[in-house]
Amino acid sequence: MKIFFLFTFSTFFWSPFEQAAASVHYDKILTHSRIRARDQGQNVCALQQVMGTKKKYFSTCRNWYQGAICGKKATVLYECCPGYMKMDGMRGCPAVAPIDHVYGTLGIVGATSTQQYSDISKLREELEGRGSFTFFAPSSEAWEQLDSEIHRNLIDNVNIELYNALHHHMVNKRMLTKDLKNGMTLVSMYNDQKLLINHYPNGVVTVNCARVIYGNQIATNGVVHVIDRVLTAVGNTIQDFIEVEDDLSSLRAAAITSDVLDILGKPGHYTLFAPTNEAFERLPRGLLERIMGDKVASEALVKFHILNTLQCSEAITGGAAYETLEGNTVEVGCDGESLTVNGVKMVKRKDIVTSNGVIHLIDEVLIPDSAKQVIELGGAQQTTFTDLMIQLGLASSLRPEGQYTLLVPLNGAFSDDTLRMDQRRLKTILQNHIINVKVGLNELYNGQELETIGGKLLRVFLYRTAVCIENSCMVRGSKEGRNGFIHILRQIINPAEKTLHEMLRNDKRFSVFLSLVKAADLDDVLSQPGKWTLFVPTNDAFKSLTDDDKDILIRDKNALRNILLYHLTQGVFIGSGFEPGVTNILKTIQGGKLYLKTVNDTLLVNELKSRESDLMATNGVIHVIDKLLYPADLPVGNDQLLTILKKLIKYIQIKFVRGSAFKEIPLTFYKINIIESNVQPIIRKEEPIIKTYTKIIDGRPVEVTEKKVTEERIIQGPEIKYTRITAGGSDNEEKLKKLLEDAPVRKEQPTRRTQGGTARRRTRLAYP
Repeated sequence: MKIFFLFTFSTFFWSPFEQAAASVHYDKILTHSRIRARDQGQNVCALQQVMGTKKKYFSTCRNWYQGAICGKKATVLYECCPGYMKMDGMRGCPAVAPIDHVYGTLGIVGATSTQQYSDISKLREELEGRGSFTFFAPSSEAWEQLDSEIHRNLIDNVNIELYNALHHHMVNKRMLTKDLKNGMTLVSMYNDQKLLINHYPNGVVTVNCARVIYGNQIATNGVVHVIDRVLTAVGNTIQDFIEVEDDLSSLRAAAITSDVLDILGKPGHYTLFAPTNEAFERLPRGLLERIMGDKVASEALVKFHILNTLQCSEAITGGAAYETLEGNTVEVGCDGESLTVNGVKMVKRKDIVTSNGVIHLIDEVLIPDSAKQVIELGGAQQTTFTDLMIQLGLASSLRPEGQYTLLVPLNGAFSDDTLRMDQRRLKTILQNHIINVKVGLNELYNGQELETIGGKLLRVFLYRTAVCIENSCMVRGSKEGRNGFIHILRQIINPAEKTLHEMLRNDKRFSVFLSLVKAADLDDVLSQPGKWTLFVPTNDAFKSLTDDDKDILIRDKNALRNILLYHLTQGVFIGSGFEPGVTNILKTIQGGKLYLKTVNDTLLVNELKSRESDLMATNGVIHVIDKLLYPADLPVGNDQLLTILKKLIKYIQIKFVRGSAFKEIPLTFYKINIIESNVQPIIRKEEPIIKTYTKIIDGRPVEVTEKKVTEERIIQGPEIKYTRITAGGSDNEEKLKKLLEDAPVRKEQPTRRTQGGTARRRTRLAYP
């Protein structure tokens, strides 16, 4: 007894090295069950039983804290851990279960039907004799669930059929759960039939997809594991099953067409979700014909139904994603007794075990994205866009052999006003969401430009947690189809048409701000190409500003520029591109800092709400605010200016330091690109053409001789250098001046001679 206790103890508490060396998930889960039940006494294990069934599990942490298995509520049971038993009047399970031969152990673990059948089939003598056996013993409930005809045939021929069936459950050596490695194959004692073992991370151990519900009951001549079903002989390969199963003829044809069928005849550990003929018949005929006529699409379709791991139904106690041979994943879960695929109950028959895997028959065909046309990739939240594409004839223009990228707004992005637009205008809007090349999410980069089929250029903005195209940022859900990608966007894309300056000029709300911009000589900054983010106060922000106040402000150009340039930052920052609730610090052109964050889809600038954000310009973006911004750490040294600013700005305390002055901000902060080339032109001259003619000058005829020389300049060589002046300062200004002085190329004009023989020559400077 002492020896047995030490052995049992060691099965639960191995050294870290031994645990790492073997897949002992079952034993680990069992240990957790003991810990959960420690308040119930020694050697008690906590189990979960699915309500309305007899199914019990030593549960994972996930199932335990959810209080459910396969989506069904589970009640908690406390039972003696395997190998222990109760004693009258004592708490917990203090006694060790008696050790007996395999036949006697069948009675100890409650497998009384298996014990009875072992007796009548003359197997008892062997089970009580010498040897070292592993018996996977069906529970009494398992025998009751066996097909009645098979059960009757076994009972009618106990000496052969029943005897052989029981031998099929035995292995001629002792194998504890720690020895049952995932993917291993054991040889049974009947005709060397295979027993396929799987040991899953959730602690479930299966043999030919039958679950071990009570393991490691030691016997003097082996070990008994109770399983939840009667084992049947393993068939041939998955390929063999498909070739003879009439209800899978459509799948067989697809597998042959795509050259996938042979894969299912090779050794492995596969799971096949096999659509029945009825499932194929429910597909739209045009869809199935198109896929079957495309070798790549048909191969993707068939491989999408195959996992490279063996997943028995009894091992699935919750949803998990599994990679298919096609490369994408499917979500396999359970709902009570039913298996689900991608959340849908579709499994008609489970656990058809073959020598290289398991088959589950399903009544739907799974179509992977890679076999779909790009217009078919839209989900339930993108139906408005796809419906409009069909109605306006744009969907039919997407050729199967083409390459496209669809930028698909969510349904909620389409307002009633948008949907009531003239169809031509609506079609133009949709064309701005179609790119004529295939661009995946990982191919997008900041500053990239994408040309739509309507000829518009869309800019890509990449942020820490977001990718935006113009004013609209992506949400999760990008997909790749047979002829393109779709990316899901929050809003309808509004391509930029005007510069920042033009937008201010065309919107009366910004007239005061624009007049100050003009007074500060900043028009060019907002008109030239660039990448800016501009925070624009509406006229409401200047209500308290009198004409005299405005004149005082304008006269102090340094102060005015400091104030205005605090509203401008380099780079294009889309409001929805910011991570929600996180403060983003932007350095302004003035030098101060702006603090931005989004809360409930509203952009806050220095805690002030933006009334309207993401107005796109060709050289940046505008965010509308209703108050003037001012850097809190910038002091004012003028009493008049302080009075004016206090009228305009009431949300912060403006510092006053008498005599302090605003710094000068030269207008060299925006980029000027100058191209230098170290490539010398090769000049080819043709023979001069000399013309002589008479011209009337001052009323007198004068003979004029004209010499015309034609030059051809060919620029050769790949090396071109770019010099960028990016900030203000005298050094940069001098460098710019010098570059411009060195840049001229002299071009000789035709030489003209007058009657006096004096040659006149004109030279002009041409800048690159």
